[in-house]
Amino acid sequence: MTTKVQTGGCQCGAVRYSARLENDEAYWCHCRMCQRATGGVAAALLGIPRANVEWTTREPDRFASSPIAKRGYCSNCGTPLTFEFNDGSDNMDLTIGSLDDPSAVRLTSHFGAESWVPGWIPHDGLPETRTEDSVHIMARWDKARA
Repeated sequence: MTTKVQTGGCQCGAVRYSARLENDEAYWCHCRMCQRATGGVAAALLGIPRANVEWTTREPDRFASSPIAKRGYCSNCGTPLTFEFNDGSDNMDLTIGSLDDPSAVRLTSHFGAESWVPGWIPHDGLPETRTEDSVHIMARWDKARA
C-alpha cells in the first residue's frame, strides 16, 4: 500500500485529525483495559507513527488508563480516539471507529487474546497474541512495577 491520507475524529467534531497511513493493517485488542476503555468486547485499533498524525482542530484529552499508557478521547462527547504508551514511543494507535472511512483498513490480527469474550467476535484464523507473550509490553509493565 502506498501512503494514503485518512481523516477522522470524534462524534461531535471537536477533535479532528489527518493521518498518513503507511499500511492498512489493523487489529482487535481484546485486553481488559481496551474493553473497559471502549465499553465493548474489544477495541479496533490501527498502529501508526505519531509523526504521521496531525491534530487539525485540537489534541484529544488524555486519561492515564494504566501505569504504562494513556488513552486519547474527546472530553465533549466521550469518543475514544487513541492508545499511547507513556514512555515516549514513536508509535500510537488510533481507534478504527474514529476514522471517517473505517473500510480503509483491514483486520490482520488479534491482541490480548487471553481476554477474548466467547461468542461476540468469532475466531477467524488470524494470528492471536496473548499479552504476556509480548516482550515489549511485559518489559513496560516490569519497569512500571519496579
